[in-house]
Amino acid sequence: MSTLSRRSFLATGAVAASGGLWPGLAQGAEDAAKFKLGLVTYNVPKDWDLPTILKVCQEVGIAAVECRTTHKHGVECSLTAEQRKDVKKRFADAGVVFWGCGSVCEFHSADPVVVKKNVEDCKAFVQLVHDIGGTGVKVRPNGVPKGGDEQKTFEQIGAALRECGKAADEAGVEIWVEVHGAVTQLPKNMKAIMEACGHKKVGVTWNSNGTDITNKSVAAGFEMLKPYIKSCHINDLTNDAKGAYPYRELFKLLRGSGYDRYTLCEVGTAYDAEKGTAFLKGYKKLWEELVKG
Repeated sequence: MSTLSRRSFLATGAVAASGGLWPGLAQGAEDAAKFKLGLVTYNVPKDWDLPTILKVCQEVGIAAVECRTTHKHGVECSLTAEQRKDVKKRFADAGVVFWGCGSVCEFHSADPVVVKKNVEDCKAFVQLVHDIGGTGVKVRPNGVPKGGDEQKTFEQIGAALRECGKAADEAGVEIWVEVHGAVTQLPKNMKAIMEACGHKKVGVTWNSNGTDITNKSVAAGFEMLKPYIKSCHINDLTNDAKGAYPYRELFKLLRGSGYDRYTLCEVGTAYDAEKGTAFLKGYKKLWEELVKG
């Protein structure tokens, strides 16, 4: 193999390993390979330390982890430089992607002092994710203040996100706004927030909310937010069979949009490691079935 062709082969392999497709990979059923299954530490493994999380992910075949703040894993802004290097190495050694941090930073408060503190907290998470080699920081709105003007609140959130986005851009990471909170979780309102922000490094985490659904479909809401989707949370996949949430349709829409990142399990029940491993194995099996369409 010539040096040039060998370099091309290695470059292509790197793309494939990071979640891209091999050249010539057939479409149709193989489209499922464009995105992978990940895990949010809220709440299945919230009581597991980091070595346990990584061990279980290896055993089950979970590709990536979003470390939600306050959980036992300890991936927090208080980590020293050496501790951050250690966390980065642990993920690398396990072959599991550190996707990013799930913060609780939010920017809808009527008190500007509170908003400013949340912006500064977000910047600290940006630095943490940069140091560990992750991709983004999850933030959220948590509604609209009682009696507050909705549009002005959306503009306020957007302005705060723009400041966070500038910090993220400088650090080479992203900001993911969880589609979350009464009023703000409606796709049309989250779109308004994204338009008010207007920063290339700020997008959304699709959150698989019941309010996504119109006439038993999430297509309309998905279309509104498709340009902004940078991450995706999924929850109880049995809701597809129950008719409570159309995951098969969601995965089809993600495939069609070319989404090639992660759909991250965010189930509200905590388990010990043994039961959690069994749960995640069953979860992955159902995920694989639904992804096929």
